[in-house]
Amino acid sequence: MRAARSVRSHTTDGRAKMSNIDPKLVAKLREMTGAPTPDCEAALKEAGGNLEKAAEILKKKGKAAPAREGEIDAKTVMKLREMTGAPMMDCKGALKESGGDFDKAKDLLRKKGKATADKAASRDVKEGKLFSYVHHNGKVAVLVEIVCETDFVARNEEFNAFGRCVCLTAAFNAPAALDRESIDPAVVAKERAFVLEQTLQTMKGKPQAVVDKAVEGRMDKFFQGKCLLENSYVNPDNQSDTRTVEQVRQELVGKIGENIKVRRFSYLALGG
Repeated sequence: MRAARSVRSHTTDGRAKMSNIDPKLVAKLREMTGAPTPDCEAALKEAGGNLEKAAEILKKKGKAAPAREGEIDAKTVMKLREMTGAPMMDCKGALKESGGDFDKAKDLLRKKGKATADKAASRDVKEGKLFSYVHHNGKVAVLVEIVCETDFVARNEEFNAFGRCVCLTAAFNAPAALDRESIDPAVVAKERAFVLEQTLQTMKGKPQAVVDKAVEGRMDKFFQGKCLLENSYVNPDNQSDTRTVEQVRQELVGKIGENIKVRRFSYLALGG
């Protein structure tokens, strides 16, 4: 969503007031709330150009049209956007497709992000940025390389926020590898043999299909602990975020439209 463009003029008492509102923002608010254009403009001015606050103002003043049966509530759309970072219209479309089911809508957006990321995966990534983090006690440090297609995206705030959070994730989890393919096959084989032995002991007499499923589940947990891309994403702005680094990467690719990759990282611990 593009931020509202505004022209500010100053009154004699030094207060700034907004004299212009982006027509596209007005149209989006009108589509969300069903309120008349003049009311949308007034609400956006009162909210300082903030779309979500403007929608709340219209709702409180009774200017927003009541939701029709099967229509998606604007507040739900905003909540989904806040949780996923997906564009407003994509969130609305996902909620409509899922019949208003919030969790299903999240899954749809993640699948869409993955599909976009898969399509972009073959494109060259020659730009990017190095991100670093040193813990306050000076005993842990992380360096991460994240690449993209253009220098423009490398300067994008969401790209940079992702890089900072990946550093925090690596510092918190101390992963041994970037992804599954980066782990020594001998290590994986040894772990699988151990997990299989333990599972056979605890699930004696169970059908082989059940045992195999349990083994795969335990191996998934092994990889989630070892691989940076499968670590739970550390997001200081949303501590309830349940996504993995890879899921956030895919969603960012879907949102920005460029191929973005976590190419490599280094984790250093004092004395390690």
